[in-house]
Amino acid sequence: MAGEEENGQDGYTQDGTVDLKGNPILRSKRGGWTACSFVVVYEVFERMAYYGISSNLIIYLTKKLHQGTVEAANNVTNWVGTIWMTPILGAYVADALLGRYWTFLIASAIYLLGMSMLTLAVSVHGLKPPHCVDPNIANCKKPNTLQLAVFFGALYTLALGTGGTKPNISTIGADQFDEFDPKEKAHKLSFFNWWMFSIFLGTLFANTVLVYIQDTVGWTLGYGLPTAGLAISIMIFLAGTRFYRHKKPTGSPFTKMAKVIVASLRKWKVTVPTDPKELYELHLHEYSKKGKYRIDSTPSLRFLNKACVKTDSTSPWMLCSVTQVEETKQMLRMIPILIATFIPSTMIAQINTLFVKQGTTLNRHVVGNFNIPPASLAGFVTLSMLISVVLYDQFLVKIIRKWTKNPRGITLLQRMGIGMIFHIVIMVVASLTERHRLRVAKDHGVVENGGQVPLTIFTLLPQFILMGTADAFLEVAKIEFFYDQAPESMKSLGTSYSMTTLGAGNFISTFLLSTVSLVTKENGHPGWIQNNLNKSHLDYYYAFFAILNCLNFFFFLVVIKFYVYKAEVSDSMRVLREELAASKHRVIDQETTT
Repeated sequence: MAGEEENGQDGYTQDGTVDLKGNPILRSKRGGWTACSFVVVYEVFERMAYYGISSNLIIYLTKKLHQGTVEAANNVTNWVGTIWMTPILGAYVADALLGRYWTFLIASAIYLLGMSMLTLAVSVHGLKPPHCVDPNIANCKKPNTLQLAVFFGALYTLALGTGGTKPNISTIGADQFDEFDPKEKAHKLSFFNWWMFSIFLGTLFANTVLVYIQDTVGWTLGYGLPTAGLAISIMIFLAGTRFYRHKKPTGSPFTKMAKVIVASLRKWKVTVPTDPKELYELHLHEYSKKGKYRIDSTPSLRFLNKACVKTDSTSPWMLCSVTQVEETKQMLRMIPILIATFIPSTMIAQINTLFVKQGTTLNRHVVGNFNIPPASLAGFVTLSMLISVVLYDQFLVKIIRKWTKNPRGITLLQRMGIGMIFHIVIMVVASLTERHRLRVAKDHGVVENGGQVPLTIFTLLPQFILMGTADAFLEVAKIEFFYDQAPESMKSLGTSYSMTTLGAGNFISTFLLSTVSLVTKENGHPGWIQNNLNKSHLDYYYAFFAILNCLNFFFFLVVIKFYVYKAEVSDSMRVLREELAASKHRVIDQETTT
């Protein structure tokens, strides 16, 4: 019976998941795709809410708040950057204090408050800036301090709320699959593909229906609908509560990592023994408890092994277990990969800023009196992403798997690398397309007056479609990589890595746009980026991005050459169980001998 229980034959999950009261749970009663269905449906509505704001934000800033191209684009990227950086805080609270479920619920309430404030800011007469039809924004009356404070206060309240939802909702979804059950482990491999599918399903609705409502009906309804969508998504998530599996908070990951680094530095003169068994480690029985995982010592980042060398002191700031050291190594090893994804994230930031701004200069007429909103082109990113994910998951993986014998077809880092190659192609295509647009503007004499260029807006389609294909490789693999490679006790922090890269990318976009705008204006030159895009040189700017992506790709190749994937947790625990069994047999043999 004891052997059966250890192997999970009793039906209880073996990965440490519990119910909200902390009780062990039966695998058949909670988790799996049943629980994930609530999480995935939540994400459809939540993404609809978020992208209902972000996709068309640059249009609101330029047309309603009367901001210039550079100022508006930077305000968008600064806000989006904050959106993607706050998950570090949310991951800390979840892993160290409240757990993922309660952190998520509290953050959702803050998120909904921010969305509600934003809807009021575009609806209430005294909070809206005065209407202006003059094409020269310099002649328009600027919004007052109160109007700016309410609008941007709402945006950043919303950003704080998303900090607690983003790193935890996807992690909650992945937690519904038991790593130690072969069937559930197989399902987990597909989870992140379908997770991204749900994200872009909500995004598609936002980029088509919502932006059209904002452009043609009004901003009150255009912002009110995503606010209602968020409220619905929270109710959907709550409806699935009785099906969820939960993991207990395991303490601050930052404190754990700090102890390892400090202990290593304080013992920098200590010699690390050649036999890993001489290093300090907790007793085997400590790791046999559900939810705790032992990791064997590795030679990489060997300096940190000094933290687990036994000395006279047993202070946690002087002596750490091998597992604690290895967990720290896993988080540190991912940092170069994290840095390599900053530049591709900077490219993604162009979708809702300069790409959309380009669309405002082209002929948007389709049929009858219908004009396609510029932000709706982002819907083609979504469609391309959806199609690419399905084709990849259902066909390409199955074909490649026959040759590689890898359950994923190719490794996560290889998949990310393919996405980076796509980003190089995207910026080359965007530069050539913009050069064509500027040539047509010059031929039709609409450069100086900033008039509409007689080209269909669908001229921009290639760069949007390619961006969706790139996301199917890079973004999906990135989320799965940082979740998969993070230690079991730091999954929320690992997930926040994939979001931090998007935050950093947006802040880099702000820096590059401001710097290039200033540098190219020196010595009396007009500059590459102006309010009148027909007089600008976005083609040069995009070519610069293509070069930047090439350099970053070579950096990525160097980084992955030295990266070592972590061992499978399920494999580590299998070895642990074998060692425990052997230990029990030795004890029995000794007792028999005695």
